[in-house]
Amino acid sequence: MTGSLENLTVHPDGGPDPASGDLLSHVLAQIRLTGDHVRSHVVAPSKGLDLEAGAANVLVVADGSLDVVDEAGERVAIDTGDLVLLPRGLGGSRLVAAASHASVIVCRFWFDPHSLRGMISALPGRIHIRHAEGAGWLDGIVPFLMLEVTDDEPGAALMISRIIDVIVIRTLRTWVQRGHTTGWLGGLSDARIARALKVIHERPLPRWSVEALAEVSGMSRSSFCERFAALVGRSPLRYQNEWRLTLARDMLVAREARVGEVALRVGYESEAAFSRAYKAMFGHPPRDEPAPPSGP
Repeated sequence: MTGSLENLTVHPDGGPDPASGDLLSHVLAQIRLTGDHVRSHVVAPSKGLDLEAGAANVLVVADGSLDVVDEAGERVAIDTGDLVLLPRGLGGSRLVAAASHASVIVCRFWFDPHSLRGMISALPGRIHIRHAEGAGWLDGIVPFLMLEVTDDEPGAALMISRIIDVIVIRTLRTWVQRGHTTGWLGGLSDARIARALKVIHERPLPRWSVEALAEVSGMSRSSFCERFAALVGRSPLRYQNEWRLTLARDMLVAREARVGEVALRVGYESEAAFSRAYKAMFGHPPRDEPAPPSGP
């Protein structure tokens, strides 16, 4: 591949973004995960549901009601048809069935630790999608997921992982559309900050200065920096650099070019500087980037 970085992001239709740009797809595409476990649990009244420590989970209450009880004892009811995304597990909270039993579908998954840094950590501990907000897609995808769980045909495990991936992305998309986002997703719902994110994603080759990004956003330098950091959880230049390194990792994993060539493509003047930055972000030098697992 010898094209410029302008062509490194793949759009859903294979062509260029429309004028408005689907920035959410650009960003969510960098969140990679593997789903490996789907189970249906019946929780007796007032009993708890344990989840594996360290794993992320999606829960759908198929029947009854489940309470999320935080460390202060406050309860949030998860009613029939509701979905809860727990990006970092339960933490110090507990899941307890209400007065009657609760039937719960639990999807366990693991985020790729090499996803764009700051994305996962900036997500809230719990995202709650009520049935009325997600019925249009939940009512269709959950039965399909459970059908795949009972399928022992080859490829079923991959299908389950892909469906969990779709559920997580659709959950985040629904959450964004509600307009109650925080963290980096909040940057997408802020029209001015979204303009800066858009040029960083669509034109990653130029080294954008803070002044240039502030001008794109129509804000003063100080106001832009403060607003960007508050919403995205990163300074503008740090976010820009992490995005470029993430694109570099995609090229290295795909074995599209040698390390030195990748370094030039993402705007580094030397392979040594690129390798230092890459190791600082991913924990290993670019030459040690493993290839993707081979297919069956």
